[in-house]
Amino acid sequence: MSMSPSTTTTDMQQQFHALADFIATRLQGSERFTCWFSGESTDFVRFNRGLIRQPGHVRQANLSLSLIDGQRQARGEFSLSGETQTDHARLARLIEDLRAQLRDLPDDPYLLIATEVQDSTRVVASKLPQTGDMVEEILAAAHAHDFVGILASGPLYRGFANSYGQRNWHEIASFNLDFSLYLAGDKAVKSSYAGFEWQSDAFRARYADAAAQLELLRRPAQRIAPGPCRAYLTPTALSEVIGMLGWAGVSEKSLRTKYSSLRRMRDEGLRLHPSIQLAEHTAAGLGPAFQPQGFIKAPRVELIRDGALIGSLVSPRTAREYGLQPNGDEGMDAVELAAGTLPQAEVLKTLGDGVYIGNLWYLNYSDRASCRMTGMTRFASFKVEGGEIVAPLEVMRFDESLYRMLGDKLLGLTRERELLIDSQSYEQRGTGSMLLPGALIDDFSFVL
Repeated sequence: MSMSPSTTTTDMQQQFHALADFIATRLQGSERFTCWFSGESTDFVRFNRGLIRQPGHVRQANLSLSLIDGQRQARGEFSLSGETQTDHARLARLIEDLRAQLRDLPDDPYLLIATEVQDSTRVVASKLPQTGDMVEEILAAAHAHDFVGILASGPLYRGFANSYGQRNWHEIASFNLDFSLYLAGDKAVKSSYAGFEWQSDAFRARYADAAAQLELLRRPAQRIAPGPCRAYLTPTALSEVIGMLGWAGVSEKSLRTKYSSLRRMRDEGLRLHPSIQLAEHTAAGLGPAFQPQGFIKAPRVELIRDGALIGSLVSPRTAREYGLQPNGDEGMDAVELAAGTLPQAEVLKTLGDGVYIGNLWYLNYSDRASCRMTGMTRFASFKVEGGEIVAPLEVMRFDESLYRMLGDKLLGLTRERELLIDSQSYEQRGTGSMLLPGALIDDFSFVL
């Protein structure tokens, strides 16, 4: 089996630059433009019962155009065909449509676009093997199990251009294997392996860990009484908690309007545990270092240092409204939480008696002002006694504040961290990523 992307960097980049040049020739009077290019060349392989069920390749590109005149802006987008004559004709019609809309639009007081030209090109050479080679390794490991999952592999492309002559290009290749080992009924182990370079030893270790947990699921499930309980959250489980902060938690606009779940950290000086160091690390992530208004993102934005909120994410609109400097977008896209000192191999021993939580889901805020979250355990979570897993844990609901989980009740973070890449592929592959340790927590509150 041999699968590989057929689209080269030059094809995509030249296509984008040619479209930007064409747009420039269609402007009239004082009109300006910004445009955003997103593309991918992705191999998708869907597995079920340890077999390939659906292999395929997706090559697509989309262009989003903003036509601007003064403080008025109209936006539109379409999928590119790759045929120059067809795309130019569709683009010309879109420009005419946007021009007609501009006449009826009011001024946008918070419109801010980059006028200082800052060109950039980042092309990270792919370190991925042929998709077929990865698939062969997966099938070799999966033959003894009901293996279900999706492998997505290949390069992602992003581009920006404006009427001032700025051109930015970003290309990086990654893979994401999102999989489950199914036992029976509602019992399964969910895991993933993702990154920029496929390492056979790392994959086999990840798979072996999932297979060992699957055997533990054969034991009768047990339930614990609601109330506080010592708990370990894997990086995957912790990602659901940290991901909630992307819901306007570290947004400067939300902090200013008191909607942020972390507003008490800014307004009242509340702090998390001193070991918590949280950053938006764009330079180490999957997404581009520029954003749709043409501003260059800061390579790294410190958000929480030594448990204190010291930074925020500032979009161009927020920057215009409050007289600030933009540093990116206001949702986290490349999350990095510093590692701790607890060796992964000693997690169960240090946990002692408690629960090992492999996954969480259905999270929501139960009290946004107190950064209190509620959610449920999912897939492979276990009851632990004397440092040993004794039984699968029945599904339970928790309700807990971040100020406790990662505050005074945090016992430690693991020394090892896991890279988690956004597995969503609706319309296009996501560029979000998280680099996270696991977290050992005292008095984690279960309510049902």
